[in-house]
Amino acid sequence: MARFIEPFLFFLVIFNPVLTNSLTEEIEVLVFLPQNNSFLFSHARVAPAIRYAQDRLKAEYPGFHFNIHFENSDPANHALFTLADRSCGQKPDLILGPVREYEAAGVVRLASHWEIPVISAGALATAFKNKETEYSHLTRIAPSYVKMAETFTAMFEHFTWKSALLLIEDDMKERDCYFTLEGVFHLMDDYDVKVEIIYEQGPLKIEDKFKNHQDIEVVIMCAGADRIREIMLAAHRLQLTNGSYMFFNVDLFNASSYGNGSWRREDEFDNDARQAYASLNTVTLLRTVKPEYENFSMEMKRSIEELGLYDCNDCGNVNMFVEGFHDAMVLYAIALHEGMKNGYSRTNGTEITSHMWNRTFEGIAGQVSIDVNGDRVGDFSLMAMTNIEAGSYEVVVNYFGKNKTFQLLPAFNSDHFTLKRRQEVSPKEKEVENHSCGLGVSALTGVTVGAVLGAVILIAFYFFRKNYRITIQRRTRGEVPESVKHHQLREDSIRSNFSAA
Repeated sequence: MARFIEPFLFFLVIFNPVLTNSLTEEIEVLVFLPQNNSFLFSHARVAPAIRYAQDRLKAEYPGFHFNIHFENSDPANHALFTLADRSCGQKPDLILGPVREYEAAGVVRLASHWEIPVISAGALATAFKNKETEYSHLTRIAPSYVKMAETFTAMFEHFTWKSALLLIEDDMKERDCYFTLEGVFHLMDDYDVKVEIIYEQGPLKIEDKFKNHQDIEVVIMCAGADRIREIMLAAHRLQLTNGSYMFFNVDLFNASSYGNGSWRREDEFDNDARQAYASLNTVTLLRTVKPEYENFSMEMKRSIEELGLYDCNDCGNVNMFVEGFHDAMVLYAIALHEGMKNGYSRTNGTEITSHMWNRTFEGIAGQVSIDVNGDRVGDFSLMAMTNIEAGSYEVVVNYFGKNKTFQLLPAFNSDHFTLKRRQEVSPKEKEVENHSCGLGVSALTGVTVGAVLGAVILIAFYFFRKNYRITIQRRTRGEVPESVKHHQLREDSIRSNFSAA
């Protein structure tokens, strides 16, 4: 009997990959997307990308049959309740989404408790990096806000900047900009970082905010396109756009709702806005284009046209979320194939999740790297206005998160990123210099002038008050220990709004 078993086992080892591809695996996929097309990750925008990946995987993994079920993720609790209801029967093998932080929090907690893999192109907030407990089965297929923040820390180190003001427009609902710059705040502990919140419905009063922080070097903003324009116009009126400050805005999603650097409004302020935006730099995702991506983009536009969506003019545009959900299907198929070759089934969500982490694969727009914590490594670009007369932007710097390096492109101009206050004496200092007969304002000069004045006073006392003995006692001030101000943004309510599963 043993002589029959050994050849059989040898046959299994050698031909296991072939058997894996020949066997049919019915894979239940639950997708959470909002129906509202005002979201950049709505069902109409993203579903064609998931179907595109499904068709592609049929050829690469003929044994995998994906049964895709789309569910509305809006309002926030709907996705959590849907997952609970559907899991009373057959639990899904894979969950895609949700994107928004408040929706994702509850779904990911429950799915992790049930050991169901979750892949999302959202859930980008800092809190989701905790994979040890409540978010253990979450894989983030799009770069998180903390990954984006690495671009700023690298720039601060490269250009030796020391301080920053974060201007955050907070709508108190989705809170996209709050979560975006929260990542920057938490990653920049070594720098002097101050925060100002601009409420969407409140008055801007941006002049007051600038006057309260005259000592900062860099302004980092996240707001809608119209709000960004208001801020830059105000900065221009205060003559802050002359190179004495660095201005950045964050636009990861390639949409005007996140401040894409557009200055033109066909109004009387266009000329001032164009000049102001010459000082504005935009951080966005690095775009890598390959022939397959062009075909994918054309197919997405064709699919949207077939749907006849008249309320969604830009639904055919490919953004980070569309790419991400396509790549999520590919990543899961790779991990499942590996897991099954190693003897695991699709129901072992923990093992399948582990095969998705710490790996690099080919996505629709280029290579995708997932780190050991299940988060995508981010590559980002920095755009700056290179033609002020035309008001046009170019990519001047690329940042590669995997090896944490900069690539300076031909359009890069080092003078544009050099603070002028370091190169020349400020007008206030020049005024002091003029009134001091050319003595200047350095500390050494101040000490010298003080010594001369002290000598004159001593001589005067000596001649006019000889009958008095003058004793000058120099008193030293004890050093007051400098208190370190700890900046802490208000802790978000993700944890309080959703109870753990």
